[in-house]
Amino acid sequence: MTTPIVLPWPLQSLLEAATRAVLQPSDQPHIDFSRPIGEAGLVSPDSVSWRVFKNPLSLFIGGVTAVIMELAEPRVRTGVWEHTSFRLNPIRRLHSTGLAAMVTIYGSRTTAEAMIARVRRIHDRVAGVTSSGETYCANDPDLLDWVQGTAVYGFVQAYHTYVQQLSASERDRCYAESVPAARLFGATGAPESEAELEALFHATAARLEHSAIVHEFLAIMRSAPILPLPLKPAQRLLVAAAVDLVPCWMQAQLRLTGHDLHAWDAQVVRQAGVLADRLVLETNPAVQACRRMRLPADYLYVHRSAVGARP
Repeated sequence: MTTPIVLPWPLQSLLEAATRAVLQPSDQPHIDFSRPIGEAGLVSPDSVSWRVFKNPLSLFIGGVTAVIMELAEPRVRTGVWEHTSFRLNPIRRLHSTGLAAMVTIYGSRTTAEAMIARVRRIHDRVAGVTSSGETYCANDPDLLDWVQGTAVYGFVQAYHTYVQQLSASERDRCYAESVPAARLFGATGAPESEAELEALFHATAARLEHSAIVHEFLAIMRSAPILPLPLKPAQRLLVAAAVDLVPCWMQAQLRLTGHDLHAWDAQVVRQAGVLADRLVLETNPAVQACRRMRLPADYLYVHRSAVGARP
């Protein structure tokens, strides 16, 4: 049976700080996921997504995986690299992207819809031409479908591989649960199942290409001060774990060599992922969202049968 744990104060405090730095950074607008009391979000507390997104370690890994795959598409890559602060200020960009994911899953509907509307207004101004002469617009539904599909793939596969195996039906539920928010973003054809994601991969594969930008992104992820100093040695390992999740055929297209994740390294990541999945951290938006919905703080950290047995 899965049970929540609380670590000794110094370590618990360190992990609270790490979670706050990644999911509620000081350089981003503060979001109170615990308010308004009782207001539902775009995704329900009994969803698979609420369980998956609560894990900060798999979120980091899955987020890196998703960005690698997004950057494989030349129009997406050009838009991200030329119209965002990723190259000049990668930490702020990562924080804003992570916060957007948290708001989409755990924020109240009012908060989530307002955030998505702001993102769409920003995307309206993002357009241009790739080096090969293709025009693009950030609000192009085809590009949004690719970004949405690869994002869910990254987060789901990271949790499935490094935390807890999900059944095929649970993985499909994650894709289906993402669709309401995806449509608000403008991704009208976002995959609703793994089968639909595979179809998207098949339809897009010929467009994907190697780029030095992908390798530059990975170099940034390995060296940027993303995690607190005591956890810094783990950063390169987590990036290697993220590369390992990219489908083998796509790794070959992107020439992702030299990032091998050894079996013992993968086991270390899994042990850390399982531990992170049991830690109830007050700074985690998942815990705050549970409080908003009048649920116990450890609702997502206790085995379902145990939840049902509560008086």
